[in-house]
Amino acid sequence: EVQLVESGGGLVHPGGSLRLSCAASGFTFGSYDMSWVRQAPGKGPEWVSGINSEGVSTYTADSVKGRFTISRDNAKNTLYLQMNSLKPEDTAVYYCATRVRRSDYRGQGTQVTVSS
Repeated sequence: EVQLVESGGGLVHPGGSLRLSCAASGFTFGSYDMSWVRQAPGKGPEWVSGINSEGVSTYTADSVKGRFTISRDNAKNTLYLQMNSLKPEDTAVYYCATRVRRSDYRGQGTQVTVSS
């Protein structure tokens, strides 16, 4: 069974930083591309960043480019999202996501709130 468990969210002041983690299990983590997706209150899901299975290629939405960095540790089956220079508009529930054998999966999410 594919499981994705996010952690690391919290309340942070504007300009602050957080590092999100996503622990993966139930599939061969190092064989699959991974993504971070967020959903703000009252809005639809927004793709934030993606990384290929080997961790060599990364892709980032314009809204967070230069502030967020995605990475992975295939030995630890863990995906990360380093978020710097956080803004109030980054407030959302953040999910890690993947597609395994034509099915889409995401975790339960972790709340990030940016507020003074």
